[in-house]
Amino acid sequence: MFAGIDSHKDTLAVAVIDDGGRAVVVRQLPNDPAGFTALSALAAEHRVERVGIEGSTNFGWAAAMHLLETGIAVVEVPPGLTSRERSGRPGQGKTDPVDAVAIARITAREPNLPTVRPMEGLPADLRVLMDYREQLIAERTATVNRVHADLGWLRPGYRHRLPHLTNSSHLRAALALLENDFSVRATVTHARLTRLLAIHAELAGLREQIAALVEQSGSSLSGIYGIGVFVAARILAEVVDVRRYPSRHAFAAANGSAPIPASSGRTVRHRLNRGGNRQLNRALYTIAITEIRADTEGRAYYARKRAEGKTGREALRCLKRRLSDVVYRTLRADQLTSPLQPLTATA
Repeated sequence: MFAGIDSHKDTLAVAVIDDGGRAVVVRQLPNDPAGFTALSALAAEHRVERVGIEGSTNFGWAAAMHLLETGIAVVEVPPGLTSRERSGRPGQGKTDPVDAVAIARITAREPNLPTVRPMEGLPADLRVLMDYREQLIAERTATVNRVHADLGWLRPGYRHRLPHLTNSSHLRAALALLENDFSVRATVTHARLTRLLAIHAELAGLREQIAALVEQSGSSLSGIYGIGVFVAARILAEVVDVRRYPSRHAFAAANGSAPIPASSGRTVRHRLNRGGNRQLNRALYTIAITEIRADTEGRAYYARKRAEGKTGREALRCLKRRLSDVVYRTLRADQLTSPLQPLTATA
């Protein structure tokens, strides 16, 4: 027996199916402790082997953790798979119970769905810090753009003296331009510049925290050319435990660097994989671009692929797939040499 859960802020749509994919029970439970208790009782009553959840990192997180504590295997079902499963059965519309049944069928059919992992200890801390850092960077970018627009109104031609607002000295120089100007626009711009100074200080503090956690992990990822503190932190935060991936091929499929076969007849080709963990995929892209710009093995590999007739983008994808293997081997080696310090241990 398998179960599927379509999670929402207030409710959990739950479906239990048999081995033939037929719905045995479909219920809607509250997304709260009482609902979690009813969910585990339902799973025990029908002897559910595996539960698939859409949104296990969002509204379904608490329910997933409750099921894991009871010893039930829990996997994440991507929304794209649910949509395709639902569209393959036209005429039933889109409702939460319909989605729950679709999720359950995918859970029963797909053996390689990513397992839901408890986010505790060092990986959880790294993810929180990295997500907060990206939030601050996005806020900084938007605020800088707004300040440039405001300064264009207040001090035409200021860009000749102050073309950038990228560090604290630039920001203080911009504040000096507004000295003794008490207009409404100048006052708001002054507040924005002050906020940018605060963001600059926060980002510096975050870098120290993240660097300390990466060092505490004992990972040797930083030994790979192109991996700095932030790329290593993102990889550790997303992978959590490399043992979740039984092979380098499974890891590549999970991070989206493995191409998808798209052959037909005599034409043998592969197409871009737009699925997988996009944070890991972006980390691989950063490593690849960095290696291409220097005299590295990655650059030589990229050049060989271009010489074979591949386009720049195709060669870059090949390099990302190769780097995925390098990262996987490094993570496995770290795990084998430090078996007593798993990444999921509480810091």
